[in-house]
Amino acid sequence: MQPTETRPESPAAIRQMGVRRFGRVNWLGLYTLARREIMRFMNVWQQTVLAPLMTSALFVAVFALALGRDRGAVMGLPYLVFLGPGILMMTVIQNAFANTSSSIISAKMQGNIVDTLMPPLSATEILAGYLIGAVVRALIVAGAIAAGMALVLGQGVAHPLWALCFVVLGALLMGGLGLLGGIVAQKFDQMAAITNFVVTPLSFLSGTFYSVEALPEPFRTLAHWNPVFYLIDGARYGIAGVSDAPVLRGLAVCGGTVALVLWTGWRWLDSGYRMKP
Repeated sequence: MQPTETRPESPAAIRQMGVRRFGRVNWLGLYTLARREIMRFMNVWQQTVLAPLMTSALFVAVFALALGRDRGAVMGLPYLVFLGPGILMMTVIQNAFANTSSSIISAKMQGNIVDTLMPPLSATEILAGYLIGAVVRALIVAGAIAAGMALVLGQGVAHPLWALCFVVLGALLMGGLGLLGGIVAQKFDQMAAITNFVVTPLSFLSGTFYSVEALPEPFRTLAHWNPVFYLIDGARYGIAGVSDAPVLRGLAVCGGTVALVLWTGWRWLDSGYRMKP
């Protein structure tokens, strides 16, 4: 009996074997993942949307009561008008970070992360699905806070496109960092440590409540190396029309940082780093 001859596959056939039947982009899978991420936080909107609005309102109320009318203008603006955009961006970045980090760490702890890894989704599609959820949550929170600022403080939006650009950049940056944190952390305590010792200090110490020009050296120079400072400064320019740093520089710094964070997230998802059980 002669052995069966095996013919080598042609390059075209090999390439055809590697093509997914969904095409270059699995739009159905991407839509399903993004919808899952959006519904995940909308199902508990009291915690994910209403609670941040209450926290922002309390910040403004406390500063208004504590400082009253004695607080002078900051960068030519009444203090509460100066404070509003910083509160908005601080809330945006905290919620974007929480959305991706809580989703991944919860799935890892509950053992159902396999439901995300098993479907025919590429690393790019998984990354995009998680980020869409973070951006949608950030935009909902930002829109609600902006509406409240307009009603209570009478504060409009000076440059809507710039404001939208920096809100989206902030959501992408912190959503990406939340994804990295969720991948690295193996339990909720580790995730809480990242939130308490990294995210919260960055959001509070980046010009949210003050102009960084008032800081002494070397803290003033160090602040200009912080991408979160440019997010808050860019949001202040978009809403109030004033900024500590050139807005184009802030756009470049934030854009470059977002690209680096998202590339790192893509690499980790593509390799399955600390994700595969």
